[in-house]
Amino acid sequence: MHEKDVFCKIIAGEIPCYKLYEDDDVLAFLDISQVTKGHALVVSKKHYENFLSCPQKEMHKVMDVAQRIGQVEIKLLGALGVNILTNCYPAAGQSVMHFHVHVIPRYEQDKGFAITMNNNAEGLNLPALAGEIKDNL
Repeated sequence: MHEKDVFCKIIAGEIPCYKLYEDDDVLAFLDISQVTKGHALVVSKKHYENFLSCPQKEMHKVMDVAQRIGQVEIKLLGALGVNILTNCYPAAGQSVMHFHVHVIPRYEQDKGFAITMNNNAEGLNLPALAGEIKDNL
């Protein structure tokens, strides 16, 4: 048995949250930090460490809810876009070791949140890298 993390405690009703959606498998609620207005978290009610360890059936349910929330936030809140993201392991920014997906509405003047992707392809053998990954799928 794992030690309860903050999401397990929210699911168990030990910590309150602002619920957006709940069924037998998934809970969605507003992130207390609100990176942008409407920032939501969608979590699997069963404990899995992250996206990579979550069975496909549960992962699909979580992603379905994340998609629906993103659609509503664009229509209702006037967001111009939405980031749907999950972090796996601390090196990638995961701070709670419980599978969860962030739904982050994006507005014209977002402050305090940015995703940057730099081109670091120089010196990499992309055909060899692609082949190695493909051969191990």
